[in-house]
Amino acid sequence: MKPQVEIYDTTLRDGSQGEGVNFSVADKLRIAEKLDSFGVHYIEGGWPGSNPKDIEFFAQAKKRKFKNAKLAAFGSTRKKNTPVEADDQVRLLIEAGTPVVTIYGKTSMLHVKEVLRCTPEENLAMIGDTVRFLKDHGKFVIYDAEHAFDGYKLDADYALATWQAAEKAGADFVVLCDTNGGCLPNEISAITKVALGKLNCKVGIHTHDDIGLGVANALAALETGAVHVQGTINGYGERTGNCNLTSVIPCVALKLKKTSVPVKSLPKLKELSQFVDEIANMRHNPRLPWVGAAAFAHKGGAHVNAVQKLASSYEHINPDLVGNARNILISDLAGRSNIVIKAQELGFKLTNDTPELKAILNRVKELENEGYEYEAAEGSLALLIGKALKHREPPFSVDAYHVSMRRDAKESVCEATIKVSVGNKRAQTVAEGDGPVNALDGALRLALAKFFPHLRRIELTDYKVRILDGVAGTAARTRVLIQSSDGKREWGTVGVSENIIEASLQALVDSMEFALLKK
Repeated sequence: MKPQVEIYDTTLRDGSQGEGVNFSVADKLRIAEKLDSFGVHYIEGGWPGSNPKDIEFFAQAKKRKFKNAKLAAFGSTRKKNTPVEADDQVRLLIEAGTPVVTIYGKTSMLHVKEVLRCTPEENLAMIGDTVRFLKDHGKFVIYDAEHAFDGYKLDADYALATWQAAEKAGADFVVLCDTNGGCLPNEISAITKVALGKLNCKVGIHTHDDIGLGVANALAALETGAVHVQGTINGYGERTGNCNLTSVIPCVALKLKKTSVPVKSLPKLKELSQFVDEIANMRHNPRLPWVGAAAFAHKGGAHVNAVQKLASSYEHINPDLVGNARNILISDLAGRSNIVIKAQELGFKLTNDTPELKAILNRVKELENEGYEYEAAEGSLALLIGKALKHREPPFSVDAYHVSMRRDAKESVCEATIKVSVGNKRAQTVAEGDGPVNALDGALRLALAKFFPHLRRIELTDYKVRILDGVAGTAARTRVLIQSSDGKREWGTVGVSENIIEASLQALVDSMEFALLKK
């Protein structure tokens, strides 16, 4: 069935213009294949006239077969006072070999006069000549009307003339662009309505997020009648970014109730979001709507209690629909329901009637008040709950440790010594490391491996330190969060102390103990 709203992804061009984003050719090919598999309708691969990397991308892309998406090359209208057939940039758009070519042109009289510095008539000719030339070469042509809304507000008649010039030359789509990202939804709706009333071709929308309304503005245009939306995965883009497709796609399907990407793709949305972040080497934003880790996270006790009874009381959709999951957070705001749900997620048979529940809740709140934080330390939380429920003894204890550092003219050396007990048996080991925590980790692992050989597989994947009360200076209380992995699963643990080494050891001990708990 033909989609009611087409998705045009420009992550590989607009997205790559975002601060800190830099894709290799191989990266772009991997993302393009993922987007095609997901079911977007158009993938803008880049601007072949701007850099050698994009030329290479299109050369490589010609060897690939895309099953769902049409690949688009991006460029501009011909240069002023230059025949279109003599414009090298336009020639490269043809040579890119894509079925779709997207070009942008000027809508605003301000840009015509101050940026292009040509006559209004020449700008219209530049638009018409380029679209016509591309159509004559068999291309599906999308015309991006740059500064469409600002240009319309400045000179409505001329803005409309530019759109009509593209349509008359054969453009398949005229896409209205809020290039500066400063318009309000009511402005987008009103001007899109004018365009729909004056143009016979299909109309699309391209928005930026400079005032935080990129998605809202895109939806306003779609509700008015636009049938094509451009944006990027996770909202990558210049300045504050482009319209975020990981928000637009589910809004179209689940809120506007319009067909777009295949229904079977929607549960893969979070996976797609994380995949692009991983390729871009960007930390995933937990507060992204729909796909972020916090999108369906519940912390307040009243909220959790209600969600436990009726999920829709505090969730606008079932998170499974977009491949996400509910996350119950544990903190000093937690109520009984938080503990019960989280304990059940961790594999404990805990209910509201469990006698130890009140003691567990009170202990969590006490420790949170001291600076502990369990939202990202499920390993430490599981140990706390397990000890309260089973009243079991720890599998090992650290009897003593010593950390030292020395430096000579050539190098610095950190060394840690640790003594552990397992039942009535003792072990003492020494290890060097790149720093005191690394040395302590090595010594603890060596000692415990004598009794629990499988602990050699455990690796630290992340280590975070936060100063809790900076006014105390170097004597401030410190929280250490450690992420560990055995190659199959990951878990977090936490330690708090005025001594960063002591806090680190607490988190390290919890990490090893949790690994034994899960064995």
